[in-house]
Amino acid sequence: MFPSQTQLCYANLQLRSSNSESKQQKKLTMASSMVSKKQKKKKDKYSLSDLKTLGHQLLSSRAHVNNLPLLLSFITTSTRPQYALESLLSLQSFFTPLLPELPSSSLSSSLSSESQGDPEFIYRTWVRSKFDDFVQSLMEIAICSQSDEALRVYSSLEVDDILLDLLASKYFKYIDIRYFTYISFEKLSRSIGANDIADNKKESLDTTDVKQPESSLDLSVHKLYHLLSRIPPLEGSDDKSEYNMWNAAGIFTGKGNDKGHTGKQCKDESTNIKVLSPANIAKKMKLKFTKAWISFLRLPLSVDVYKEVLVNLHQIVIPYLSNPLMLCDFLTRSYDIGGVVSVMALSSLFVLMTQHGLEYPNFYEKLYALLEPSIFMAKHRAKFFQLLDSCLKSPLLPAYLAAAFCKKLSWLSLAIPPSGALVIVALIHNLLRRHPSINCLVHQEDANETTEDITGAERGTDGSTEDSNASKEISSVKPGIDPFDDKQKDPLKTNAMRSSLWEVDTLRHHYCPPVSRFVLSLETDLTVRAKTTEVAVKDFSSGSYATIFGDEIRRRVKQVPLAFYTATPTMLFPESDFLGWTFKLKDEDNTGVLDNTSKENGHISAKRSRVESS
Repeated sequence: MFPSQTQLCYANLQLRSSNSESKQQKKLTMASSMVSKKQKKKKDKYSLSDLKTLGHQLLSSRAHVNNLPLLLSFITTSTRPQYALESLLSLQSFFTPLLPELPSSSLSSSLSSESQGDPEFIYRTWVRSKFDDFVQSLMEIAICSQSDEALRVYSSLEVDDILLDLLASKYFKYIDIRYFTYISFEKLSRSIGANDIADNKKESLDTTDVKQPESSLDLSVHKLYHLLSRIPPLEGSDDKSEYNMWNAAGIFTGKGNDKGHTGKQCKDESTNIKVLSPANIAKKMKLKFTKAWISFLRLPLSVDVYKEVLVNLHQIVIPYLSNPLMLCDFLTRSYDIGGVVSVMALSSLFVLMTQHGLEYPNFYEKLYALLEPSIFMAKHRAKFFQLLDSCLKSPLLPAYLAAAFCKKLSWLSLAIPPSGALVIVALIHNLLRRHPSINCLVHQEDANETTEDITGAERGTDGSTEDSNASKEISSVKPGIDPFDDKQKDPLKTNAMRSSLWEVDTLRHHYCPPVSRFVLSLETDLTVRAKTTEVAVKDFSSGSYATIFGDEIRRRVKQVPLAFYTATPTMLFPESDFLGWTFKLKDEDNTGVLDNTSKENGHISAKRSRVESS
C-alpha cells in the first residue's frame, strides 16, 4: 500500500520542522562557538566594570544570553581572582532561580521527540549544559594547586564550616541531591584511596628534620568525614512518606511497566512524569548510603577521625544501612586493638550482636581484658559501664564467667577513685542477683574443700591426671592467700570461683561515706530475687569527685554529732588517745616527757628522747 497524500504532507511537515529545529540548534551552537573564539581574543580587554555590565545584562533579559559563555570563560585557574569572583557571582544569580526548571543531563536524551522539538526545551537544555560547565570549572578551581588561595576551598587547612552549613541547610533537604552526593562521595573515596595512598608512601621515604604539615590524605579524609556526617539520614520508608526533590524529573523517575520497581508510583502534575514510590526511593537511598560509608571506612583514617567515627557509628550509620553486618570486619578489627578504641567500638558491636545476629566467639574474653584501672578515668566510661551491665545480663552465662567479672571488679575497687567504687558495687550487686550460683563469693571460709569439684566443673573433665595435678597445686596454697589471678586474661583460668569478695568488705570502712553506705546493700540476701531489685548503673556511671561532693552537700542529715563532756577537759589530748604511753611532768622546767611503756608482740614503738633527771 502506498501512503496517502495526507500522510505525505504530514511527513513533509515533520521533516521540515526537524530540519528547522536542527538548524536552530546548529545556529545556537555556532553562535556559542563564535563567541568562544571571540572570548580568547577579547578576554584581556575586559575590565572589572565591563564584567559587571555583562552580568547585569544577563540577568535583565534573555536577549543577552550570549553573555553566559563569555562570563564562563573567566572561571578558570589562570584568571585574576577579582574577575573570577565577579563572574561567579553573576552566574550564581543567573543559575539559582533556573535550576528547578532545567532538565536533567541524562534525561534530555531519553525524552520523546515532541518534547525535544520545543524551542523552550532546547533553550533549557543548552542552559543546563552551561551549568554543567560552570560546575566543572568550579571543581577545577577548588582542587587545582595553581589557583589562587582566595578561590580555593578544598585545599584549605581547616574545614570551611560555612560551606558545610550552607549545604546542610539549603541543599541537603532535597533527597535527589543527597543521592548524587553519595554517588560522588563513593567515587571520591575510591580515587583518594587509590591515588593519595601511593603518594603518601612516596612522601614517607623522604626523611627530613623539617616538621611536615598535615598530609593531603589525612586532610582529604577529614573533610570527607565532615561532609558525610552532615548529610541528614533518610527518615521514613513507607508509601506515606514525602520527600522534597530539587528536580522532580531526575533520577527518581520510572515507567509504569518497569519490572524493577514493584512499588506504587506517584505522578508529578507539573511535569507529567511518574516518580518512584517512597519505598523504592528509600531502598535506593539506603544502597547508596551504604556504599558511600563502606568506601569511606576502607580509607586509612587518622586517629581523631577514627575515634569520632567509632563514637557515632551506632547512631548515625548502623540504623540506615541496607546490611549492617557489612561493618563486621571494621568493628572486629577495632575491638581487637584494645584500650580506648575497643571501648568506643563496643557500642556498635553490641548493636550488631543483639539486633542483627552477629556471632563473636571471643567477645567476653576481650571484654574481660578491658577491665583495667584506666577505664575508670576514660572519657566514655559511662557508656562502657552501661554496656558492660547489659552484656552480663543474660542468665545463660556460665558461673565461672560471671564469677570472673565479679571478682575482677571487686579487685579493681582497691585501686580506683570513690566514683568508680560506686559503679563497681552496683555492678557486683546486679551480678550476684542475676546469678545465684556465685553467691558463694560473698562468704567463703575454706576454698580448698571443694577444689576438685570446682576444677572438674570448670574444665569439663572427669578427673584426669592433669586436673588432679592442678587440684593438688591449688590445695597446697596456704590459708589466707587469695587464689585469684588478676594477671590472667582468660576468665576460665582466673580461679575466681575459689576466691571471695573480701575487697568489698574493706569498702565498708571506706573513707568516702557514700561508698561505705552503698556497700550495705550487699548485706541483704540477694538470692531472693523477689525481695531485691537491680541497681541502675547509669545513675553511677558518670560520677566523679564533684558529683559525690554535690550529693553530700544536698543530703539532709537527720542527726548532727555533738561533742559532749561530763567534765571540763584539762588537756587537749586525753591519755585514752595514746594507749601505752605515759605523760610525766618534770618539776624543774615543766617539760612534757613521753615515756614508752608498752611493747606488744615484740614490736618496738618509735623511740622518743628522754630527759633524765640528774
